[in-house]
Amino acid sequence: MEKLPTIGPKTAQRLAFYLLKRPVFEIEKLANAMLSARKNLKTCPVCFNLTDRNICRICSDPKREKHTLCVVCNVQELSAIEKTGKFNGKYHVLGGALSPLEGIGPDKLKIDELLARIRRERIQETILATSLTIQGEATSLYLAKLLENHPLKVTRIAVGLPVGADLEYADELTLAKALEGRKTVGQVK
Repeated sequence: MEKLPTIGPKTAQRLAFYLLKRPVFEIEKLANAMLSARKNLKTCPVCFNLTDRNICRICSDPKREKHTLCVVCNVQELSAIEKTGKFNGKYHVLGGALSPLEGIGPDKLKIDELLARIRRERIQETILATSLTIQGEATSLYLAKLLENHPLKVTRIAVGLPVGADLEYADELTLAKALEGRKTVGQVK
């Protein structure tokens, strides 16, 4: 269990003991679900999302806005945005973020496929929705520069403080981004 991401020794032990207390049929059901997912899920050839179909449900949905493309680094980011219910366009999963220290350059990501898709599908807006990590920011900046000469609107998701956050506990970078992205709420008369 420790091999799973973000699972430390204590959590791994708690999970193992929890599973050992469960009835055998529940463990078999969990194991079969995991095996089925591993065997049946594949990558959508259009957007690179995970799917159990030839083309994922999002790409094949005719009700989705077809000229707006949200670019994410991974399927988890796509899932997080999709859960909001606020985006009705299409997605493009890069398959990672730029990270020279880890040997991940533009050639290791689905950037050529992104450019081809923008041309082929006549995309009018590309939303860069990468994480606010150093790698996510680098990826976003790289893509913004790459898309400068394309006839489309390029936007970046807003950044700043989460709802319910106290200013005194926010880090400097988050506060700086919040100040940079401030909006007008009233005019001087």
